Amino acid sequence: MDRIQHKYVDARGLKHHIAEIGTGDNVVVFLHGFPEIWYSWRYQMIAVANAGYRAIAPDVRGYGLSEIPQEPEKSTFIDLVHDLAAIFAFVIGKDFGALTAYQFAILYPEKVKGVVTCGVPYCPPGGFEQLLSILPEGFYISRWKEPVGRAEADFGRLEVKNVVRNIYVLFSKSELPIAEEDKEVMDIVDESHPLPSWFTEEDLSAYAALYEKSGFRSALQVPYRSISEGFPITDPIIKTPALLIMGGKDYFLQLP
Repeated sequence: MDRIQHKYVDARGLKHHIAEIGTGDNVVVFLHGFPEIWYSWRYQMIAVANAGYRAIAPDVRGYGLSEIPQEPEKSTFIDLVHDLAAIFAFVIGKDFGALTAYQFAILYPEKVKGVVTCGVPYCPPGGFEQLLSILPEGFYISRWKEPVGRAEADFGRLEVKNVVRNIYVLFSKSELPIAEEDKEVMDIVDESHPLPSWFTEEDLSAYAALYEKSGFRSALQVPYRSISEGFPITDPIIKTPALLIMGGKDYFLQLP
């Protein structure tokens, strides 16, 4: 961890925090999901650097140590894609980071040598909207993509550390998180359930400290509230080499 260096880069009017390790012209960019930050990739960054690559993990706009836009409710996935446009790289994305990676590979194929994604397969434009339309109203994505207010009130009942903890407990299970009509997403978490073995109390404290700083406004906007917005893509074919990695309990394997 001590080998990982931190710096800030000004891009498109915002100051972006970047964690970096390794040297060389071949760059691997790691894109986090929610409720994640650059820290989620720390072990993979070290492994990639040891293999001879330069590894970079940004906190995307509004997350972690990166600057929060003045109007986070206007941010979209395309903003994340253009934020990355100056980086020539292998791109690795997990969760909603996979969506950003796919779009980046389509819009900037000349800047990408390959794309690796985890947990979320590629869906052409309109695919996610069709999927969400057939899922229950209480599905966590459906709830968190509702207009400003409901999710904020749900999270606001708890300390930030408990929100992050509950989400990791929830996401560590194989069952799809679906709340009943009269309940919120935080209500379906068994608070007596321990953290997953791969997520320590030290990890929880690291995540909570940065979400204390950033809050959840940007995190709810991207990915959830902007997931149905159209993408300026005319040719939806990914032409760079691509690798998809799925876990046996990934939610996407259970979706219709």
